[in-house]
Amino acid sequence: MSSFPSRRRVLTTGAGAALGVGALGSAASPAAAAGPGGSRYASGPEETRTLDELYRAALAEGGKLTLYAGGDTATQQDGTKAAFLKRFPEIDLTLVVDYSKYHDVRIDNQLATGTLVPDVVQLQTLQDFVRWKEQGRLLHYKPAGFSQVYDGFKDPQGAWVAMAAIAFSFMYGPAAVGSDVPRTPLDLVDPKWKGRIASSYPHDDDAVLYLYALYAQTYGWDWVAALAAQDVRFARGSNSPGDAVRTGQKAIGVGGSGSLVAPPSSPVRFAVPDGRHPFMAWGQRAAILKQAKNPTAAKLYLNWQLSTAQQQAAFNGWSVRTDVTPAGGLKPIWEYPNAHLDGFPRFMADRAAIERWKQTFALYFGEVEGDPTPGWLGLHPGA
Repeated sequence: MSSFPSRRRVLTTGAGAALGVGALGSAASPAAAAGPGGSRYASGPEETRTLDELYRAALAEGGKLTLYAGGDTATQQDGTKAAFLKRFPEIDLTLVVDYSKYHDVRIDNQLATGTLVPDVVQLQTLQDFVRWKEQGRLLHYKPAGFSQVYDGFKDPQGAWVAMAAIAFSFMYGPAAVGSDVPRTPLDLVDPKWKGRIASSYPHDDDAVLYLYALYAQTYGWDWVAALAAQDVRFARGSNSPGDAVRTGQKAIGVGGSGSLVAPPSSPVRFAVPDGRHPFMAWGQRAAILKQAKNPTAAKLYLNWQLSTAQQQAAFNGWSVRTDVTPAGGLKPIWEYPNAHLDGFPRFMADRAAIERWKQTFALYFGEVEGDPTPGWLGLHPGA
């Protein structure tokens, strides 16, 4: 497959140079892909109303809000919903969690059939926000604090803004690994871990796919073959590796999120390797659809999510805002070069290369099996 570099070239040039290869995103950057002349997009000032003022306005509008959020289980955003309703108890919030790759085409179909359900979309499929902006589907809006959001986490005209910084890497159970703590992905192919690793399918989730693509670029296809020989238990849902480690079923998990500021008593340790060893991170984008039935309540949600209080409460310690100091002595996520923060949007934009990566990993790891972990939600969940 000509789009993939040889093992020799990968191991000689390293991950940084490999990112220039077409397989990891030769497509234009999101800014360039957004089309000619940003000036043709209206761009207003930041929101000046307080959360309480927006709350009152949202209630006057009807007090309803529907959000489609990317995720792995139906209950994954229950904490978000509970926190929002604690602050704004009179809002009738419907929050639907599904894989982002199903939410985005669901929204496309709803727009095509005049049956739009959500007011806000919050997804991992970064390329959709660029496309929806081009199509005129998104409301250009800048919540309070927009100017403090890291530049790579927002559209300059306010078509979308990231609500959270998320990272994917590998993890392990301290009790299960003992003193043999895996430090880098190279450790995962040690024969002593055979049968003791869980992973989400890289060819089912594009963020996990990017993580595995970085591994392949950095360590070569021999490493991928060695991992395939480790009797890894693959499953759908990026929650599955952490769940397997947390419950003691496996010692190591690959392809999920976690926190470097978890308490010492945590049964799972999230690993972010130093130096040339890669992990991946991105800003989970959110936008208000121009045809939203409840645009004021949607604005309330974006302002609440970007508020300093919410950003300081991020589960992994990282914020999308430059004026919020990460917890636990962490650096801002954009200061980790091996997180490949800019590479993921480019990767997501090249859908042909993504398909090649998916099918190649299927050759190594087998086809994706199992029902989607949020269930089958159909065309109009939350309606």
